[in-house]
Amino acid sequence: MSFVNRLRWFFKDRWGSYVIAVSIMALVSLLSTIPPNLIGKTVDHIREGELTSAGLSQTVLLLIGLSLMLYVMVYIWITTLFGNSALVEKVLRGRLLANLTRMTPAFFQRNSTGQLMALATNDILAIGQTAGYGVMTLVNTLVGASVVVIMMISLVSYKLMIAALIPLPLLAVVISKLGKKVRTRFLDAQASFGKMNDHALESISGIRVIRSYVQENDDLSAFDKVTSDVMFKNKRVSILNALFQPIISLIVGVSYSIGIGYGSYLVFQGEISLGQLISFNIYLGMLIWPMISFGEFINVLQRGSASADRLDTALTQKPDLEDADKLAAVAVPTSIEMKQLTFTYPTASHPSLDQVSFQLERGQTLGIVGKTGSGKSTLLKQLLRQYPLDQERLFVAGVPVEQIAIDQMRRWIAYVPQEHLLLSKTIRENIALGKPNATPEEVARAVEMASFTEDIAMMPEGLETIVGENGVMLSGGQKQRLAIARALLVDSEILLLDDSLSAVDARTESRILHHIRLEREGKTTFINTHRLSAVSHADWIIVLNEGRIIEEGSHEELMLFGGWYKEQWERQQMEASLEE
Repeated sequence: MSFVNRLRWFFKDRWGSYVIAVSIMALVSLLSTIPPNLIGKTVDHIREGELTSAGLSQTVLLLIGLSLMLYVMVYIWITTLFGNSALVEKVLRGRLLANLTRMTPAFFQRNSTGQLMALATNDILAIGQTAGYGVMTLVNTLVGASVVVIMMISLVSYKLMIAALIPLPLLAVVISKLGKKVRTRFLDAQASFGKMNDHALESISGIRVIRSYVQENDDLSAFDKVTSDVMFKNKRVSILNALFQPIISLIVGVSYSIGIGYGSYLVFQGEISLGQLISFNIYLGMLIWPMISFGEFINVLQRGSASADRLDTALTQKPDLEDADKLAAVAVPTSIEMKQLTFTYPTASHPSLDQVSFQLERGQTLGIVGKTGSGKSTLLKQLLRQYPLDQERLFVAGVPVEQIAIDQMRRWIAYVPQEHLLLSKTIRENIALGKPNATPEEVARAVEMASFTEDIAMMPEGLETIVGENGVMLSGGQKQRLAIARALLVDSEILLLDDSLSAVDARTESRILHHIRLEREGKTTFINTHRLSAVSHADWIIVLNEGRIIEEGSHEELMLFGGWYKEQWERQQMEASLEE
C-alpha cells in the first residue's frame, strides 16, 4: 500500500482513465470465457451427433466476431493504461528536476550525481512500470481469475474446481517470500548502478587528466570492478525473477494433473460431460496467465515500491535555506554590509569565515585577496545565499538578508565562478544564458567588454560555433571571457568575479577591468583574485587569512601599511617586469 499512498495524487488525477482501462480489462476477461463454453458445447454436439452445418458456421462466425471485438478493446485499454505509465514518468522527472533546482550545495554533498541519475532513470522507470504494467497484472489476477473460477463453478463443477485449485495457496506463500527478497536485492542493485554512474561521469569529465597520467588501463580496471558489481547484483535480482514463472508453471501443472485426472473420473461417473471437461481444462489454462500475472505483479510492485521510497526520500528533502515568513521590500541594493560574520561549512569542523566585517556602498568595488584557502570564494557565496547564516550578520540596504527573498537577491547578482558552466551549444546561446531575449547588439557589446571579440572572429562560425560539452573546444582564458561576457550582458546591480581573470594575460585583464569600470559605473562589484593588479583600483580591499581579515583599506593605504599586501604586490610587479 505504500506505493499507492505515494502515488495517490496521480491516481486521483487520472482516476477516469484508470476506470476506463480497468472496466474494459474486466469486460475482456468476461468475454474471454465465452469461447471455451462454445467449444465445450460444440464437442458435446459432435459426440451426440447433433452438430449441424448451420450451427457450426454460426459458432465459427461468433468466435471470429468476438476475436475482432476483443482486439479493439485490448488496444484501447493498453494505450490508455500505458499512456498513464508514460505520463507519470514525465511528471516525476519534472518534479525531480524542479526539486533539484531548489536544493542548496549541501544537498549535493549528501547525494552523488550518479545516485540522482539513477533516480531519474531506473527508479522512475520502475515506478512507471508499476503504474502501468503493475496495474494490468493486478487486474488480470483479480478479475481474470475471479471470472474464470465463477465460470468453472457455474458451467462445469464446483468439486472439480476446488480439487484443481488445491495447490494454489502454496503459490501465494512462495511468491510472498520471493517478493521480499526481490525488494532487498533490487535496492542493492540500484545503489550499485548509482556508483557506476558516478565512476562513468568522473572518467568522462576527467579523461584529459587520466590520459596525461597514462592511467587509462587502471581506470578501466576500476570501472570493470564497478560494472562487475552491478552485473552481480542485477544477476541476483534476475535469479529471483527467473524463479517466479517456473514455480507458477509447476503449481499450475499440478492443477492440470488434478483437473484431468479427477475430471476424467467425474466424466465416467456421469457428473459432467466430455465437453464440460474440455471447457474446464481450457478455463484452467486461462488461469495460467492470471497466476503468472500475480507473480509479475508482486515482482513489479516490490521494485516500484522500493523505487518510490528512494524517490520520495529525495523529493521530501527541503532546501537548507528558505524564505522567511515576512519579507521586506527592497527595491535597490544601495549598500552591502557584513557584521562580524562567521561561517562554517556543514561538513567542516573549523569556520571558513571568522568575524568578517565590511561595508560597501552602491557603485563601489570591493577587492578580496589572500592566500589559497583563505575564504575568498566562501565570502562571495554568502551573497548568493547558498547556505544558512546567523541572523543579522549580512545586510543589504540596511535590511538583514534573511528578510529579503532569495530569488530577489539572486536577481540582483551576476556571478562568474572559478569553475565555469558551459553548455554544449553555440557561443551566442552560452552568453545569452541569463538573458535569452538579448539583441545581437547587446551580445556584441558584452563580447567586446569581455575582450572576446578577436577570439570569436577567428572561430569557424563566429558566435554560432558550438563549444562542445563544458566548453571543450575553448581554452581556459576563452572560457573565462565567455563567462564574463555572460555576466556583463545581464547588467546586474551586483557583479561577483570569483578569480575570473586568472587565465588571461595582464594586458587582457587590464582591458576587461577598464570596460567594467566604465560600463558598471554606479553599480557594485566584488572581485576575488590572486593577481593584485586586478583590485588596485578598488574602493576598498580586504586581505583574508584563514577566514579572518588581517588587512584592509585602499591600495594606497595597504601599501603604506607594509604588510602581506605590499609584499605580494611588489613580488608580482617584479615577476611581471621579468616576463616583459
